[in-house]
Amino acid sequence: MIEIVILAAVIAAAVAVGVYLSRRQGQVRPATLDPETEQRARLLDAAGVTGQAPAVLHFSADWCGPCDAVRRVVAGVTADLSESPNAPRDIEIDIDADPALARELNVLSLPTTFVFDAEGKERFRISGVPKAGDLRTALEPLTV
Repeated sequence: MIEIVILAAVIAAAVAVGVYLSRRQGQVRPATLDPETEQRARLLDAAGVTGQAPAVLHFSADWCGPCDAVRRVVAGVTADLSESPNAPRDIEIDIDADPALARELNVLSLPTTFVFDAEGKERFRISGVPKAGDLRTALEPLTV
């Protein structure tokens, strides 16, 4: 009987953790990275985050299924904002081809998306597939 109670408690804890983690997927969260280092600045510049316009940088891989959805969302939002005074750039990085930048930005899972402002400062981080409306809301103030 005690084994069943322990098993039920473990299952309940696992479900609670799963619900918590799934609720965070796709949410636009303010950036909390350490201060920018010279290495990070160099890697971002090489990737195309030059500090001349806002940028949406998303990491993907050929084997990542949800990355296709991120491509569509980011492409749609950046296309919608392409007529803005400071139009955002859409930058996709293959994590297998550029693992150094992924390590520098602490990318632990795919898909992961970053929003940078016109000065090249990280403003938002999104794990999972972002909602188009949420991404647009985060990006619009950076494009004026």
